[in-house]
Amino acid sequence: MTVSSDPLRIADVEAGIRHVFIRNLELDIEIGIYSHEHGKTQKVRLNVDMAVDDTPVTEDRLESVVDYADITRKVRKLVAGGHVALAETLAEKVAEICFEDARVRMVRVRVEKLEALKNAESAGIEIERRRR
Repeated sequence: MTVSSDPLRIADVEAGIRHVFIRNLELDIEIGIYSHEHGKTQKVRLNVDMAVDDTPVTEDRLESVVDYADITRKVRKLVAGGHVALAETLAEKVAEICFEDARVRMVRVRVEKLEALKNAESAGIEIERRRR
């Protein structure tokens, strides 16, 4: 399976891939390694792109598709669970949540801390993981 590095070009009829995504989800998260980051929240933006098995949807039912709302609920529960030291750790845990659905083949997660650097819109990381 070849997935383009362009996050908007993941869907691929030849490879049987559907693109499911969550765009610009902003959350208040307790995140950071520095002492001034402990005990308070920071704004974080998450973007999630998933390459999903593109099986025909024969029934107009939520169970027939990967549920981005369910993934979002699980991410919200994760970040409500307490302090996360690294953006990298958060990204890995979000990827794990996505892989709970067996139809997800690949996931790309971008974590942006919106208040990390003065005079910068954001700072963060992006990972891509494939199901083994």
